[in-house]
Amino acid sequence: MVKNLQDTTTLNNGVKMPWFGLGVFKVEEGPELVNAVKYAIKHGYRSIDTAAIYENEAGVGQAIREAIEEEGISREDLFITSKVWNSELGYESTLAAYEASLNKLGLDYLDLYLIHWPVEGKYKDAWRALETLYKEGKVRAIGVSNFQVHHLEDLLKDAEIKPMINQVEYHPRLTQLEVKTFCQDNGIQLEAWSPLMQGQLLDQPVLKDIANKYNKTVPQVILRWDLQNGVVTIPKSTKEHRIVENANIFDFELSNEDMELINSLNQNLRVGPDPDNFDF
Repeated sequence: MVKNLQDTTTLNNGVKMPWFGLGVFKVEEGPELVNAVKYAIKHGYRSIDTAAIYENEAGVGQAIREAIEEEGISREDLFITSKVWNSELGYESTLAAYEASLNKLGLDYLDLYLIHWPVEGKYKDAWRALETLYKEGKVRAIGVSNFQVHHLEDLLKDAEIKPMINQVEYHPRLTQLEVKTFCQDNGIQLEAWSPLMQGQLLDQPVLKDIANKYNKTVPQVILRWDLQNGVVTIPKSTKEHRIVENANIFDFELSNEDMELINSLNQNLRVGPDPDNFDF
């Protein structure tokens, strides 16, 4: 059971990754971004998730440097993730994209680097590049994002190194049971993006009832559900009180009955693109 904000899961290569972190999707460069990352670290978060396409790696890097100094922690205390964008998928281009992300972040290494989307005909070359980065010690863990079971099966046919993470859209309306089961069976840690369904679940009656029962908010119930399902989660917020509230989920446990109730809300409903049908 996950007991606190800095508890970790051990990935299939032995690297420890925090169960809980901050996502910065759609947060533009500027003071709001820098402050959000610094708030998170100040309040005990140790995992920060960004991506090349978010165009905010420089601000994330600035915030990390300032937080390390202000909070008296070291780089090794943090777990930083970024992702290679679709236009850079290919062997050489992915290697170059990694260096570009590192430069923007101002870091010597990343803890986790992901292929952002399974672009057909391109992700295998990109994976070879990630394997090279990993073997050279430039990144501590590698993985994928938005991969369905057939993408993973295809990748594993030729991969030398198994992905450590698959980060997917995951929330009570999209429980991805098939993907989750496949990842569990193959030692790939599942990670949730958009765990709160971009705020669309706040008034859901079942979730409101459960939240009232535990004297918690709906987001806290959902994030707790993630963790009890064995899914790493990275909710996004820029407001300090919300960043603190999101992480205040380690003092209660959902009953099996309530877990099942939340599981039953699944409608296979996406707020993001379909990994089998996207054109970017």
